[in-house]
Amino acid sequence: MIRMRNVVMACSMLLATLLPMTAAHAALTEGFDYQILSPEMGTDSGKKIEVAEFFWYRCPHCYHLEPGLNAWLKKAPKDVAIRRIPAVLNDSWAQLAKAYYSMEALGVVNKYHDALFNAIHVDGLDVSKDAVLFDWAAKVGMNRQAFIAAYQSFAVQSKVLRANQLTRDSKIAGVPSFIVDGKYVTSETMTGSEEALFKTLDALIIKARKEHQHKTR
Repeated sequence: MIRMRNVVMACSMLLATLLPMTAAHAALTEGFDYQILSPEMGTDSGKKIEVAEFFWYRCPHCYHLEPGLNAWLKKAPKDVAIRRIPAVLNDSWAQLAKAYYSMEALGVVNKYHDALFNAIHVDGLDVSKDAVLFDWAAKVGMNRQAFIAAYQSFAVQSKVLRANQLTRDSKIAGVPSFIVDGKYVTSETMTGSEEALFKTLDALIIKARKEHQHKTR
């Protein structure tokens, strides 16, 4: 009994020693887990806490993150809004930004967002030519002419230009990257793993929420 009591006491002492280490590890570190964007990027989600995702359909990291991101979004608090932004890091990225905003204009982006990822990364679809994109849109069930009209519209072109500006304002170097509340930048590259990324997003949302509450007092 005495020996067992000593073991329990030793384990309790060890746990007490490890808990501060665990808490310290869980705490976010600016410059390591996230960075502060200055000047801040504009948000588009009203009073909600915005989580902006910068992505590119041809990015394999974006593709592999998508299932986990979708699962995380299903559990996101009601005061959080996701804002997907097709990054335009160079001119060649504008084409797939147009595809995203064309689907958005047709009201089908949620239906076919993952489908375009799969077409590129699973089926090997070469989307370097506009005609291939138009054919794909028709194949999955969109109206081909309506997609082309949206793709070539001034409204979609304007959104692509805006995405280009937001990409520059965000100062991101790669995708996928996230900006919480227009000012906290993080990515899986910074956090080290997908699991850590979502924990960091959760923590940054809590941080932003407290700041919102402080402003309304």
